[in-house]
Amino acid sequence: MSESQHVPSAVALSVNAVSKSYGALKALDTLSLTVPRGEFVALLGPNGAGKSTLFQLLTGLFVPDSGEIEVAGHDMRHDARAALAKLGVVFQQPTLDLDLSVVANLRFHARLHGMGGVAKKRIAEELDRIGQAERAKDPARALSGGNRRKIELARALLHEPALLLMDEPTVGLDPGSRELLVDYVHQLCRERGMGVLWATHLVDEAERAHRVIVLHKGQRIAVDTPRALCEQTDTATLGEAFLVLTGETPPEKEETV
Repeated sequence: MSESQHVPSAVALSVNAVSKSYGALKALDTLSLTVPRGEFVALLGPNGAGKSTLFQLLTGLFVPDSGEIEVAGHDMRHDARAALAKLGVVFQQPTLDLDLSVVANLRFHARLHGMGGVAKKRIAEELDRIGQAERAKDPARALSGGNRRKIELARALLHEPALLLMDEPTVGLDPGSRELLVDYVHQLCRERGMGVLWATHLVDEAERAHRVIVLHKGQRIAVDTPRALCEQTDTATLGEAFLVLTGETPPEKEETV
Protein backbone atom coordinates (compact mmCIF):
# COMPACT_ATOMS: atom_id res chain seq x y z
CA MET A 1 0.00 0.00 0.00
CA SER A 2 1.38 3.42 -0.93
CA GLU A 3 1.75 6.31 1.52
CA SER A 4 -1.24 8.06 -0.08
CA GLN A 5 -3.36 4.94 0.49
CA HIS A 6 -2.14 4.27 4.00
CA VAL A 7 -4.97 4.35 6.56
CA PRO A 8 -3.89 6.35 9.64
CA SER A 9 -3.47 4.13 12.66
CA ALA A 10 -5.10 4.96 15.99
CA VAL A 11 -1.94 3.65 17.60
CA ALA A 12 1.03 6.01 17.40
CA LEU A 13 3.55 3.40 18.56
CA SER A 14 3.51 -0.37 18.82
CA VAL A 15 6.48 -2.28 20.22
CA ASN A 16 6.05 -6.05 20.12
CA ALA A 17 8.44 -8.46 21.89
CA VAL A 18 11.54 -6.38 21.13
CA SER A 19 14.92 -7.58 22.38
CA LYS A 20 18.37 -6.04 22.07
CA SER A 21 21.69 -7.27 23.41
CA TYR A 22 25.18 -5.83 23.44
CA GLY A 23 27.41 -8.85 23.83
CA ALA A 24 26.42 -10.57 27.07
CA LEU A 25 24.34 -7.59 28.19
CA LYS A 26 20.64 -7.89 27.42
CA ALA A 27 19.55 -4.25 27.29
CA LEU A 28 15.93 -5.05 26.34
CA ASP A 29 14.20 -8.37 26.94
CA THR A 30 11.04 -9.08 24.88
CA LEU A 31 9.64 -5.61 25.57
CA SER A 32 6.11 -4.82 24.41
CA LEU A 33 4.23 -1.54 24.74
CA THR A 34 1.75 0.68 22.91
CA VAL A 35 1.15 4.43 22.78
CA PRO A 36 -2.26 5.41 21.37
CA ARG A 37 -2.67 8.77 19.68
CA GLY A 38 -3.63 11.45 22.15
CA GLU A 39 -2.09 9.64 25.12
CA PHE A 40 0.84 10.79 27.26
CA VAL A 41 2.76 7.68 28.35
CA ALA A 42 5.63 7.95 30.80
CA LEU A 43 8.44 5.42 30.53
CA LEU A 44 9.76 5.38 34.09
CA GLY A 45 12.95 3.60 34.99
CA PRO A 46 16.27 4.14 36.77
CA ASN A 47 19.42 4.85 34.81
CA GLY A 48 20.43 1.66 33.03
CA ALA A 49 16.87 0.33 32.75
CA GLY A 50 16.99 0.28 28.93
CA LYS A 51 15.25 3.56 28.13
CA SER A 52 18.07 4.90 25.95
CA THR A 53 18.38 1.59 24.09
CA LEU A 54 14.67 1.63 23.35
CA PHE A 55 14.87 5.17 21.97
CA GLN A 56 17.84 4.22 19.80
CA LEU A 57 15.71 1.45 18.29
CA LEU A 58 12.66 3.69 17.89
CA THR A 59 14.66 6.32 16.02
CA GLY A 60 16.34 3.82 13.69
CA LEU A 61 19.85 4.27 15.08
CA PHE A 62 20.01 0.54 15.79
CA VAL A 63 17.97 -2.49 14.76
CA PRO A 64 16.44 -4.84 17.34
CA ASP A 65 17.71 -8.41 17.53
CA SER A 66 14.10 -9.59 17.43
CA GLY A 67 10.59 -8.20 17.63
CA GLU A 68 8.68 -5.54 15.72
CA ILE A 69 8.29 -1.76 15.97
CA GLU A 70 5.56 0.20 14.19
CA VAL A 71 5.14 3.97 14.13
CA ALA A 72 1.64 5.08 13.08
CA GLY A 73 1.17 1.71 11.40
CA HIS A 74 4.49 1.74 9.51
CA ASP A 75 6.91 -1.10 10.20
CA MET A 76 10.32 0.28 11.24
CA ARG A 77 12.25 -2.67 9.83
CA HIS A 78 10.60 -2.81 6.38
CA ASP A 79 9.38 0.76 5.86
CA ALA A 80 11.73 2.86 7.98
CA ARG A 81 11.40 5.99 5.86
CA ALA A 82 7.62 6.18 6.32
CA ALA A 83 7.90 5.31 10.03
CA LEU A 84 10.53 7.98 10.72
CA ALA A 85 8.47 10.57 8.83
CA LYS A 86 5.75 10.14 11.48
CA LEU A 87 8.19 10.57 14.35
CA GLY A 88 9.32 13.67 16.26
CA VAL A 89 12.19 13.41 18.76
CA VAL A 90 13.76 15.50 21.49
CA PHE A 91 16.93 13.71 22.57
CA GLN A 92 18.51 13.79 26.02
CA GLN A 93 21.67 15.39 24.68
CA PRO A 94 21.31 18.85 23.08
CA THR A 95 21.31 18.67 19.27
CA LEU A 96 21.02 22.28 18.08
CA ASP A 97 23.86 23.74 16.02
CA LEU A 98 24.79 26.56 18.38
CA ASP A 99 26.52 28.55 15.66
CA LEU A 100 23.39 28.71 13.51
CA SER A 101 20.44 30.96 14.17
CA VAL A 102 17.25 29.55 15.62
CA VAL A 103 15.46 29.78 12.28
CA ALA A 104 18.40 28.22 10.40
CA ASN A 105 18.26 25.20 12.73
CA LEU A 106 14.57 24.80 11.97
CA ARG A 107 14.98 25.30 8.22
CA PHE A 108 17.62 22.56 8.13
CA HIS A 109 15.19 20.13 9.77
CA ALA A 110 12.41 21.18 7.38
CA ARG A 111 14.65 20.43 4.38
CA LEU A 112 15.48 16.99 5.77
CA HIS A 113 11.75 16.25 5.84
CA GLY A 114 11.18 17.69 2.36
CA MET A 115 8.64 20.17 3.65
CA GLY A 116 9.05 22.61 0.78
CA GLY A 117 7.01 25.82 0.72
CA VAL A 118 5.02 25.03 3.86
CA ALA A 119 8.15 25.18 6.01
CA LYS A 120 8.22 28.98 6.45
CA LYS A 121 4.64 29.07 7.75
CA ARG A 122 5.14 26.08 10.06
CA ILE A 123 8.36 27.53 11.51
CA ALA A 124 6.66 30.84 12.22
CA GLU A 125 3.70 29.09 13.87
CA GLU A 126 5.82 26.90 16.14
CA LEU A 127 8.10 29.76 17.23
CA ASP A 128 5.07 31.89 18.00
CA ARG A 129 3.48 29.11 20.08
CA ILE A 130 6.52 28.87 22.34
CA GLY A 131 7.04 32.62 22.58
CA GLN A 132 10.35 32.61 20.69
CA ALA A 133 9.39 34.43 17.49
CA GLU A 134 11.53 37.43 18.43
CA ARG A 135 14.58 35.16 18.88
CA ALA A 136 14.35 33.63 15.40
CA LYS A 137 17.50 35.32 14.10
CA ASP A 138 19.51 34.93 17.30
CA PRO A 139 22.26 32.29 17.40
CA ALA A 140 21.14 29.22 19.30
CA ARG A 141 24.01 29.62 21.77
CA ALA A 142 22.48 32.92 22.95
CA LEU A 143 19.43 31.08 24.36
CA SER A 144 19.03 29.71 27.87
CA GLY A 145 18.93 25.96 28.38
CA GLY A 146 15.16 26.01 28.76
CA ASN A 147 14.66 28.01 25.57
CA ARG A 148 17.00 25.73 23.62
CA ARG A 149 14.80 22.83 24.69
CA LYS A 150 11.76 24.73 23.45
CA ILE A 151 13.43 25.20 20.06
CA GLU A 152 14.27 21.49 19.89
CA LEU A 153 10.64 20.71 20.63
CA ALA A 154 9.42 23.17 17.99
CA ARG A 155 11.78 21.50 15.51
CA ALA A 156 10.41 18.05 16.37
CA LEU A 157 6.87 19.28 15.67
CA LEU A 158 7.46 20.99 12.32
CA HIS A 159 6.45 17.99 10.21
CA GLU A 160 3.38 17.25 12.38
CA PRO A 161 4.39 13.82 13.69
CA ALA A 162 1.97 11.21 14.99
CA LEU A 163 4.40 10.23 17.76
CA LEU A 164 6.56 12.48 19.91
CA LEU A 165 9.51 10.90 21.72
CA MET A 166 10.94 12.80 24.69
CA ASP A 167 14.15 11.20 25.96
CA GLU A 168 14.93 12.56 29.46
CA PRO A 169 14.29 16.04 28.01
CA THR A 170 14.50 17.97 31.29
CA VAL A 171 18.02 16.92 32.30
CA GLY A 172 19.96 20.02 33.31
CA LEU A 173 16.94 22.34 33.34
CA ASP A 174 15.93 24.41 36.34
CA PRO A 175 12.68 23.41 38.13
CA GLY A 176 10.62 26.18 36.52
CA SER A 177 11.74 25.27 32.99
CA ARG A 178 11.10 21.60 33.69
CA GLU A 179 7.53 22.25 34.79
CA LEU A 180 6.79 24.50 31.81
CA LEU A 181 8.09 21.88 29.38
CA VAL A 182 6.03 19.07 30.93
CA ASP A 183 2.90 21.27 30.91
CA TYR A 184 3.42 22.25 27.27
CA VAL A 185 3.83 18.67 26.06
CA HIS A 186 0.65 17.65 27.90
CA GLN A 187 -1.11 20.51 26.11
CA LEU A 188 0.26 19.38 22.73
CA CYS A 189 -0.92 15.85 23.40
CA ARG A 190 -4.47 17.08 24.05
CA GLU A 191 -4.67 19.61 21.24
CA ARG A 192 -2.93 17.71 18.44
CA GLY A 193 -3.85 14.14 19.29
CA MET A 194 -0.24 13.00 19.19
CA GLY A 195 1.02 10.01 21.08
CA VAL A 196 3.77 10.97 23.53
CA LEU A 197 6.37 8.64 25.01
CA TRP A 198 8.22 10.54 27.75
CA ALA A 199 11.23 8.67 29.14
CA THR A 200 12.32 9.75 32.59
CA HIS A 201 13.88 8.58 35.83
CA LEU A 202 12.00 11.30 37.76
CA VAL A 203 8.79 10.27 39.49
CA ASP A 204 7.23 13.74 39.51
CA GLU A 205 7.34 13.88 35.70
CA ALA A 206 5.41 10.61 35.47
CA GLU A 207 2.70 11.40 38.02
CA ARG A 208 0.44 13.19 35.52
CA ALA A 209 0.82 10.67 32.69
CA HIS A 210 -2.20 8.83 31.35
CA ARG A 211 -0.25 5.62 31.83
CA VAL A 212 3.12 4.74 33.33
CA ILE A 213 5.31 1.95 31.99
CA VAL A 214 7.83 0.82 34.59
CA LEU A 215 11.01 -0.42 32.94
CA HIS A 216 13.63 -2.29 34.96
CA LYS A 217 16.67 -4.17 33.71
CA GLY A 218 15.30 -4.21 30.17
CA GLN A 219 11.89 -5.59 31.07
CA ARG A 220 8.45 -4.03 31.41
CA ILE A 221 7.46 -4.95 34.94
CA ALA A 222 4.27 -2.88 35.21
CA VAL A 223 1.99 -0.66 33.14
CA ASP A 224 -1.09 1.24 34.34
CA THR A 225 -2.30 4.63 35.49
CA PRO A 226 -0.31 6.19 38.34
CA ARG A 227 -3.25 5.70 40.73
CA ALA A 228 -3.72 2.06 39.71
CA LEU A 229 -0.03 1.32 40.26
CA CYS A 230 -0.34 2.72 43.78
CA GLU A 231 -3.43 0.60 44.43
CA GLN A 232 -1.74 -2.55 43.09
CA THR A 233 1.26 -2.05 45.37
CA ASP A 234 -0.74 -0.74 48.36
CA THR A 235 1.25 2.48 48.42
CA ALA A 236 0.37 6.15 48.71
CA THR A 237 2.65 7.61 46.04
CA LEU A 238 4.07 6.64 42.67
CA GLY A 239 7.56 6.84 44.14
CA GLU A 240 6.65 4.28 46.78
CA ALA A 241 5.03 2.08 44.15
CA PHE A 242 8.20 2.24 42.06
CA LEU A 243 10.26 1.18 45.09
CA VAL A 244 8.00 -1.83 45.68
CA LEU A 245 8.12 -2.83 42.00
CA THR A 246 11.85 -2.40 41.41
CA GLY A 247 13.56 -2.29 44.79
CA GLU A 248 15.09 1.05 43.79
CA THR A 249 14.29 4.58 44.93
CA PRO A 250 14.11 7.02 42.02
CA PRO A 251 14.72 10.73 42.65
CA GLU A 252 11.50 12.73 42.95
CA LYS A 253 13.11 15.74 41.26
CA GLU A 254 16.22 16.49 39.25
CA GLU A 255 19.06 17.94 41.29
CA THR A 256 20.27 21.25 39.91
CA VAL A 257 23.38 23.23 40.68
